[in-house]
Amino acid sequence: MLDIQFIRDNPDLVKEKSRQKGYDVDIDKLLETDKERRSILTEIEVLRRQRNTATETVSSRPAEEQISAGRELKKKLNLLEKKLEQVNKNYQTLLYQVPNMPLEDVPIGETELENKVVKTVGEPINYDFKPKNHWELAQAKDLIDKERAAKIAGSRFAYIKGPLVELQLAIMQFVVRALGNQEIIEKLIADNNLSIKGTPFMPILPPALVRTSAYEASARLNAEEMTYQLAQDDLWLNASAEHSLCNMYIDEVIPEEQLPIRYIGYATSFRREAGTYGKDTEGILRMHQFDKLEMEVFSTPETGLDEHKLLIAIEEYLVSQLELPYHVLLKCTADIGKPNARGVDIETWLPGEGKYRETHTADYMTDYQARRMRTRLRRKDGRIDFVHTNDATAFGIGRILAAIIENRQTKDGHIMVPDVLRPLMMDKTEI
Repeated sequence: MLDIQFIRDNPDLVKEKSRQKGYDVDIDKLLETDKERRSILTEIEVLRRQRNTATETVSSRPAEEQISAGRELKKKLNLLEKKLEQVNKNYQTLLYQVPNMPLEDVPIGETELENKVVKTVGEPINYDFKPKNHWELAQAKDLIDKERAAKIAGSRFAYIKGPLVELQLAIMQFVVRALGNQEIIEKLIADNNLSIKGTPFMPILPPALVRTSAYEASARLNAEEMTYQLAQDDLWLNASAEHSLCNMYIDEVIPEEQLPIRYIGYATSFRREAGTYGKDTEGILRMHQFDKLEMEVFSTPETGLDEHKLLIAIEEYLVSQLELPYHVLLKCTADIGKPNARGVDIETWLPGEGKYRETHTADYMTDYQARRMRTRLRRKDGRIDFVHTNDATAFGIGRILAAIIENRQTKDGHIMVPDVLRPLMMDKTEI
């Protein structure tokens, strides 16, 4: 959530930036509720002081008048505290509706069509045959079985089989090793002129389930469109690894010298994909269950933007190592999402479809998440601030498998294993 003092000081700016992101929020009502809330708090404090004073001065055998005055103070206090409870609920609801403010370089736009391509790397391969889609190639080799999965779990599930599983495991190993290599991280920092530490990423396997309170605190719970809830428990299935990584430090204060904290998380994730039926029903691009490697970073406010740029550099490094053509999109205000101050996508070329498709995203939240999660840092001089959070895709496994299959296909229907993955697949060169 935003700092209420920032909203008080900049109401018109918050209204305008919220509109640019596509959110219709009532800032005037929020500020009125905030004013009422502060007024009630002042009244409560006055009554508590009066009550404390009365208690200190009362004799061991108080007169009826003193008893009656004490009862009246208690009654007024109880009424105000009940009123404050409701006003606080209204205040929190209104405050949570306000999105994060986009950074200055975020393009203003109303749809994803106004995202800007800021970089293109690699040229699509000019095949001397008509390239196939990934599902045609995989089904021909019995690597993906969606028909049998549908009997077990319904549509948008799949059995991944044989060498494709080996390829997935190799990708996982490649990412964990690369992000755990301090030399690689330091080189990417130097190449991009960033002023941050070379701390490597710690691999982590997060919980697959998240409590409602923790999910809401992350500002990532999207119940209607995305997230599955367990029927008999206060638990939700994780929709991506960062959804149970960003909230690890709820209600904690992290010493500044421990930052940045960088994680590379792996999780089997679940999404309802409501409203997407008819889209990408073939193949494994849009599934209800998918595996994902996700980066999460906790940092100081001063280094948050550079951490964001590092994550984008890592994404580019990983895609380049697989020798896949891609371009980088700077997302517009309407497409970056409610908690994000800045968002960047990488779209990888899929020759079977003849277009670029999103394979990576990088989100910078500033202190928006941290305020809701009450995740703070203690400065070396004792001051307390909120941390800044970042998350970014290392690889969405299904999507990067599709990209490898399509870009590395041969005329006879084989799939060439990327050079960097071959040592992790017992030097296998093709599938």
